[in-house]
Amino acid sequence: MRVKFELEYILNTSPKILFPRLSTPEGLSEWFADEVTVEGDIFTFKWHKSESRARLVALKENKFVRFEWLENEGEEMNYFEFSINIQELTNELALIITDFAEPEEKEDAIYLWDTQITELKRILGI
Repeated sequence: MRVKFELEYILNTSPKILFPRLSTPEGLSEWFADEVTVEGDIFTFKWHKSESRARLVALKENKFVRFEWLENEGEEMNYFEFSINIQELTNELALIITDFAEPEEKEDAIYLWDTQITELKRILGI
């Protein structure tokens, strides 16, 4: 059974700069996938020779975006989400990623997210 995990990354940027990179095909193709296209609310993510499709199921401008994978539609643990949280005391921006993985694949999934976020930081110049 898949397990839920959350990752938090402090990014020295603003929600207005970050959010388009989490919610638009152009922004996501800069760091998340090699190519991203959208038709209606269905996003197609392409990496090397693989392709996955996800439905945009929730979006709140500059706050969060959630995608549900179509391959496992109807399953409970079948989405990934980006949330932007501004820390009250420090005013730091935290990007919180919610995802799911098989227990034996969780470390690999975290490593993959760490790698993707390194690329996102490079794109953002931070």
